Parts: sequence; structure tokens; C-alpha cells
Amino acid sequence: MRTLRSILLVDDNETSNFLNERLLRRMNLTNSIKLMPNGKNAFDYLEALSLGKTPEEVKPELILLDINMPVLDGFEFLELYQTLDESFRSDIIVAILSTSNHPQDTSKASDFRAYYITKPLTIEKIETLLSMYDEHNG
Repeated sequence: MRTLRSILLVDDNETSNFLNERLLRRMNLTNSIKLMPNGKNAFDYLEALSLGKTPEEVKPELILLDINMPVLDGFEFLELYQTLDESFRSDIIVAILSTSNHPQDTSKASDFRAYYITKPLTIEKIETLLSMYDEHNG
């Protein structure tokens, strides 16, 4: 499995973040995992990266995004995320990571070209996500 330059976890649940970060580290997917407690913090971080304001930070290749968060939820984040320059977004995999398997949520995720994964995160789900992305982006 390839190594990613950075992963961004966006979730307000500290336990989920702890478990997901632990899993990703155990998989040796990246040396850089950034945690954000809501969509606003995540968008501000990515916007600063896209404008070159934080050259010491590494642009994520994977964003794992919860839906239900305070301040700015996952779908509100995705609406703002679409305003970032396409060249910045083009090589970032966005996956919603949620406990919901409601058809409305999965449909909305596909409207944003985001993958949809139900919690809990597993090695198999990450491997499937990365292989699906690689197939679509050859």
C-alpha cells in the first residue's frame, strides 16, 4: 500500500479521533496526521494551505470527515471546500466517515464526489477506499 503525505481527520469526537489515528498509524499510511474538531477549523486550515500561508504544513492526500459536528458540519464543510481552487483539491481524497447509513446522506456525499464510509473505520475500509480512488484516477 502506498504512503500518503498527510491525512486530515475532521471529527468532534475525541474517542473516534484517538481510535482512527491509532489505526492509521498502525497501518503506516503516513507520518503526518492532523486532527480538527469541526469543519470550520478544517476549512480554515485547508484555505491557508491553498493560499501558501502555512508552508511548513503538508497538504493532506486524504480527508476523513464526520457529518455531525458543531460550528460547521461535514456537508457545510464540503460546500466551502468546493470554493477552494480545483488544482488544490484535485489530488485530495475526501471520505465521509459516519455512523449514518441513511440513503439521503450517501446520496448527498456522492453529489460532492466524496466517498462514504460507515464507522467504525477498519483497515479493510481504508484499503478499499484507496484502491477505489486509484482505479478512478488511474
